[in-house]
Amino acid sequence: MPERESLIEGMDDVDVVTRAVLTASRLLVAVSARSLAAVEDGVTLPQFRMLVVLSTQGATNLVALAELLQVAPSTAMRMVDRLIAAGLADRQINPDNRRETLLQLTADGRRMVEDVTARRRAEIAAIVERLAPTQRAALVDALTAFNEAGGEPPVPAASDSELHPLGWTTV
Repeated sequence: MPERESLIEGMDDVDVVTRAVLTASRLLVAVSARSLAAVEDGVTLPQFRMLVVLSTQGATNLVALAELLQVAPSTAMRMVDRLIAAGLADRQINPDNRRETLLQLTADGRRMVEDVTARRRAEIAAIVERLAPTQRAALVDALTAFNEAGGEPPVPAASDSELHPLGWTTV
């Protein structure tokens, strides 16, 4: 496999590593999209990301939600309106500040996040199972270093009762 050999020889080359990470990212986005499509046709990946943020953050005001998603409040409001119309999120008055509205998941929204997360975890596990044990260990080392360099906290173990959907603990 000449391509594999040149990859190994060029591992210190930033471009080679960047291309490998972009390819893996494309695979993970495809897994995420398939996981979401299997559960609900009407929710986009950005809307699902909003559901995940609401799942991990709990009841949140619009400005904070927009900041967490790094979008304009008007964009966040349009997304929220669609999620409310779909029955996946709702608004409530903040009991501590009656002038503030909080956004939160409904039971259906929470269930969707859990279902999509479970499907995504299962599909990733199936891919990982096809790797040899030494490849798995190397992947863990490489991804751990990559995540640490990017400042991303680790995802809890599958047995953890407080799973964070898709691994996002913060955005």
